[in-house]
Amino acid sequence: MTKQIELHIEELVLHNFPLHQRYAIAQAFEMELTRLLLEHQQIPGTFQNTGGFPSIDAGSFIINKNTKVEVAGSKIANAVYKSFGK
Repeated sequence: MTKQIELHIEELVLHNFPLHQRYAIAQAFEMELTRLLLEHQQIPGTFQNTGGFPSIDAGSFIINKNTKVEVAGSKIANAVYKSFGK
């Protein structure tokens, strides 16, 4: 039986990224987070038990200024996914 997951992200706050890259980063983020959820077929940890969080702090990480938006979006998605289990 396949579970349905509905995830709504009201706002994704990213600091120090060029404004003109925001939609490309958001698209890469969405694609990678979807891939992670499908691959694991579950939402990790406490997120699954509570049904949601008012906010999630996915921490910080270093991304080189020459990093492609696809890579940046993927790193952000992985950080968010990992933060679900905290």
